[in-house]
Amino acid sequence: VQLQASGGGLVQAGGSLRLSCAASGSIFGIGIMSWYRQAPGKQRDLVATITKTGNTNYVGSLKGRFTISRDNAKNTVYLHLNNLKPEDTAVYYCNMEIALSTWDRYREHWGQGTQVTVSS
Repeated sequence: VQLQASGGGLVQAGGSLRLSCAASGSIFGIGIMSWYRQAPGKQRDLVATITKTGNTNYVGSLKGRFTISRDNAKNTVYLHLNNLKPEDTAVYYCNMEIALSTWDRYREHWGQGTQVTVSS
């Protein structure tokens, strides 16, 4: 199983980006999908989660600026970043709970990360 994240880049403050993360391989099912971020010199922190049925949860004040969504048919999770601020600069990682077969338990898989840089 591979998770391929994309969509990061350099944007000015106030701008927007849409991050995508697609899972590929032999997948039986995907549970919770999440986005994390890690700023330079800091730990990796949870940004948002979304369940298979579309229930979302955001950390802190990010709700309202960030929106997580998913396309179950495409095994893909998205993160819309709006009104970006310099403090949003970080590597953004996707995370998915994936089962490879009927008998397999759901295990966490990570994408490789995509860099978001917000200039002031």
